Amino acid sequence: MLKTASKVKQKSIYGIHTSVLMTQKWVGELKQKTGRSLDEWLRHIKKSGPKDEKDRREWLKKEYSLGTNTAGWLAERVDGKGLETSDPDVYLETAQGYVEEMFSGAKAALRPIYNELLKIGFKLGKDVKACPCQTIVPLYRKHVFAQIKPTTRTRIDLGFALGDTKPTGRLIDTGGFAKKDRITHRIPLTSIEEIDDEVNHWLKVAYDRDA
Repeated sequence: MLKTASKVKQKSIYGIHTSVLMTQKWVGELKQKTGRSLDEWLRHIKKSGPKDEKDRREWLKKEYSLGTNTAGWLAERVDGKGLETSDPDVYLETAQGYVEEMFSGAKAALRPIYNELLKIGFKLGKDVKACPCQTIVPLYRKHVFAQIKPTTRTRIDLGFALGDTKPTGRLIDTGGFAKKDRITHRIPLTSIEEIDDEVNHWLKVAYDRDA
C-alpha cells in the first residue's frame, strides 16, 4: 500500500515533489484502468514475466498493451527501483541526497549561497516549499516560482518565473517565455555577497505572481 503525503514519518526542510503526488494518483487509478492494482501487477510480473527489466517492459507493452511509461515504471518497480517517485519518505531521503550530491566536490563552495537562497525563499511565506530534483531545487507556491541551479563549479543561477517581464539590471531573459517554459529569467550568483536587494526583489515578485 502506498504511503500518502499526510502520513510521512520523517521530518525534513523539504516538501513532497508534485510528481510523487501525481504518481500516487496514477497508482490509485491503476486497477480501474488496467484491471490490476499495483500489488497485483507486481505479483503477476514476478511470477510470469521476464527476469530482465528491459524484456519485462517490452513484454508488458506487447502482452497487455500498456503504455511506455506504465510498462517502464512497473518493470523497474519489480526490482525495487523508483520508490522515490511514489513514496514520500523515500523521496525526502532521496531529495536530501540530491542536494548533497549537487553541492559536493568542485561545487561544495556554492553551498553557502544555496543555503542563503533557501532561507530567503522560505521567509517569503509559509506556503513555500523546496522540492529538490537531481540537478535543480525548485521553489513552489502553487507552481514553481523560482529555482536554484548550480550551473558551474563557481556559479549558481537563480531562476524566476516572471512571464514576459522586461529584464532590467542583473536580471537576464532566458528565452523561457518564448519557449513556454516556467522559468523565464535568471540572475547568476558567484558569492553570497551578491544576494542583495535586487535578488530579494525578484524573488518576492515571482512569489507574488504565483498567488
